[in-house]
Amino acid sequence: MKVLQLVTERRPFFDAQVEALERAGVESTVCEVPGSHSAAEPRTAAEYARFSPKVLSALGDHDLIHAHYGLTAPFALALPRRPVVLTLWGTDLMGESEWIRRMSRFAAGLADATILPSRRMVETLDRPYTHVPFGIDTDRFRPIPRESARERVGWETEGDDGEDAKIVLFPYDTDRPEKDFPRAERVVERADADAEIRAITGVSHDEMPHYMNASDALLVTSTRESGPMVVKEAAACGLPVVSTDVGFVSDVPGASVCDSDEELAAELDRALAASDSAAADAESDRTAPELPRKWELDATGRRLRGVYERVLSERGATGDNLYIANQNVSIFNTNLNMSESETNTSEPDSGGIT
Repeated sequence: MKVLQLVTERRPFFDAQVEALERAGVESTVCEVPGSHSAAEPRTAAEYARFSPKVLSALGDHDLIHAHYGLTAPFALALPRRPVVLTLWGTDLMGESEWIRRMSRFAAGLADATILPSRRMVETLDRPYTHVPFGIDTDRFRPIPRESARERVGWETEGDDGEDAKIVLFPYDTDRPEKDFPRAERVVERADADAEIRAITGVSHDEMPHYMNASDALLVTSTRESGPMVVKEAAACGLPVVSTDVGFVSDVPGASVCDSDEELAAELDRALAASDSAAADAESDRTAPELPRKWELDATGRRLRGVYERVLSERGATGDNLYIANQNVSIFNTNLNMSESETNTSEPDSGGIT
């Protein structure tokens, strides 16, 4: 089976998913939107317009198109005689851009199958869907002795009393308003424990397990998430998680989900005490909780292959998408003709599912 994967930007969790598909016997070609972006300078509509010929030239003899994130959906639906699977990532359904939310929902109704990685996203999608969680690379995200992790990342943590400081990890850009860093600072200040908050951003995915294992707790104060993946990865490292009630956090074994600042501070104190006890022996690893088997990467690959096989069986590999594609591309082109200030396209958050 050959699948053309359309993506706005390659992310570590996406690349891991493609590798899992390969192990499941699915050959993938990845086609990425041209250009680069940042939160301050998103891609323009012109860059997305250049994506169309790139996708068409990559079509070849692929059996199926898998579009990732709502902005890639029109390009998938425009391809002739290919079934389309759409995975929505989060901000395409739950972000601030109304036209992207509207287009994503419309595209979900046209695709042969829609995949949601988080059930929290169902609240904003009145369409049939298949739930396939993003898998975790537990070979990468695993417990590591805290002292060796701190040495790896270069954190000096010894306080005036000779004791190691407790570190609360905030794994986001502090300027992103939906992550609410000021609240995280308030929570750490309110906690009884002598702890410091450290925000990290721009760290390579390979180094994240070391930062997690160098920390004593992970704090998430987001106002909205459809995930986030970081809480799954922290759990796989045995790092205590304290979070607001967003995304799938309540499904993560051992995570503490809270509403008020007082609850967050109290749970943070408990998590820090537990982490301190677990790390008393610098040579011993933390113990990670048992995670659901459906979060394993190979399980993700098998479930995606199952979706592909079902779609190909129901639609047939030579089904005709042209009529519905023309409708969807028309909507997309309408947005391309908006003013330049409106056509800067909102990208998925850097953590992937959010």
